[in-house]
Amino acid sequence: MSRKDGAMSARTLIVIRHAKSDWSVGVSDRDRPLAPRGRRQAPLSGDWLASQGLVPDLALVSVAARARQTWELVSGRLPRTVPVEVREAAYTFDGVALRAVIAEVDPGVASVALVGHNPAVEELVEGLTGQWVPMPTSALAVIDISGPTWGAGAGVLRWAGRPADLS
Repeated sequence: MSRKDGAMSARTLIVIRHAKSDWSVGVSDRDRPLAPRGRRQAPLSGDWLASQGLVPDLALVSVAARARQTWELVSGRLPRTVPVEVREAAYTFDGVALRAVIAEVDPGVASVALVGHNPAVEELVEGLTGQWVPMPTSALAVIDISGPTWGAGAGVLRWAGRPADLS
């Protein structure tokens, strides 16, 4: 987003790996729901985001049930409603494909949450920042991105971890 003085301000990307899913149910990968542990951990991510003042302007969420459920639990702890776009293209295990998803975001949007899957989220974080960080279930990575659009420019890793491990 451009400032009035013509300088570029950083965009904030919040990468969220979906919470722990339930492998015991006999459904397709796309339809696998969250496990009880995932339902406990995901709201803690929302609490942490709210405590840091990191409420995105837009959420891009994989079509997978576990990703959609994760976002519902995370966003339920945020102080305001965040517009959500459920994206087929975010249901990927490839970081380059995820980068293409964020590249489509309007440059005027200042902050985005992306809820996806591994190894794609780890690859995305590393591709943007040059740093590999582990992204276990319910993990977050907060990245400041500079450049004229979401798809261009380098990223700086501000924080990475799993809020559930902080309590």
